[in-house]
Amino acid sequence: MDYARASTRSLRLLSELLLAPACSSPASVHAPVIETCPQQITEIVSALDGRDRQDLEALAMTNHVIIRSFAPLQKIFEAEGNEQGVEWTFTAIQRETGRINRALGFLQQICAVLEECGCPVTVIKSLDHWPDLGSDLDLYTDADAGRVVEAMGTRLNATLAERSWGDRLANKWNFIVPGLSELVEVHAGRLGQTGEQIAVTRSVSARARMIELRGHPFRVPAPEDRIVISTLQRMYRHFYIRLCDIIDNAGLLDQHLVDFGYLRSLGSTAGVWEGIATCLKIISEYVQAYRGTGVPLDTAVTESAKFGLEQVCFRRDFLRVSILPRSIHLYASELMNFLRQGDLRNSLRLSLLPGLATAAALEQKITGSDKGIW
Repeated sequence: MDYARASTRSLRLLSELLLAPACSSPASVHAPVIETCPQQITEIVSALDGRDRQDLEALAMTNHVIIRSFAPLQKIFEAEGNEQGVEWTFTAIQRETGRINRALGFLQQICAVLEECGCPVTVIKSLDHWPDLGSDLDLYTDADAGRVVEAMGTRLNATLAERSWGDRLANKWNFIVPGLSELVEVHAGRLGQTGEQIAVTRSVSARARMIELRGHPFRVPAPEDRIVISTLQRMYRHFYIRLCDIIDNAGLLDQHLVDFGYLRSLGSTAGVWEGIATCLKIISEYVQAYRGTGVPLDTAVTESAKFGLEQVCFRRDFLRVSILPRSIHLYASELMNFLRQGDLRNSLRLSLLPGLATAAALEQKITGSDKGIW
């Protein structure tokens, strides 16, 4: 079997494990796993060989769903009496749990140090995947970036990673903290690929709330702000959606935690409402494909969405969103919003995005990496 077919089969199995009603519920990551999964899922699991398992674990890691997907997978192996499968899933879960616990300890320390130094931070993106965790630790702060850099260096002995052109535009810094395998990415005063988003940052700071994970307190964004930040990443920067994004946002929507009125108001002010609506429609249609029912969406969402799952394909480990012409329309809408508001500074920032993307694509083609650009 070629890699593309194997990867597609792994996507299908992970999606079934995460979304099939009898296996798990995206409404609550703490919901008990039901041990009886549909017959087609158990048949796929029974047919997994060593290479299939490697591909499945790699895809689950890349999409930040290994804890949530391997828990029901382990139950299936237990029901089959497959000791090798049980050991494999148990080992993977334990390994990832160890990484997460270590990262949480560092993250709390980093947040506390920055708070003490007058740089209160909100943890964005990374904790949205709980009980899974992102591959780096993202923070947002309203504080002066120079103060953040000084605090990270003097108090935590962190060193700055090389900054790309995109990092400089977005006003973000990546730090290497001794003993921590994840990078710490701090966004200072701005969000968005070119740092064009100010309305969103005001909302993030004003509406952040405290949560506690395994005894560690963290400040995190409100549900609506989480969705906006996720949309900025998926629909306006990377143009792909991960399984974790689907599960994370489906959970918020299934639990009726989202104020659609506020979400639309914030998204419209930021010029990204159409992107938010489109992203949520894609998520709902993907959930429906596996669960039988989509997530509860306000009519304003479905009416404002520009396209759905028909413009998405699975390629290179992610659900890729059509860039031409669909996503270009979303970018143009955001830019026009800034121009209508007379916000020339952020309009200029955003206008640099096509050139930056072109340079990143060329760098990727020539060197195999776009890190110096993007």
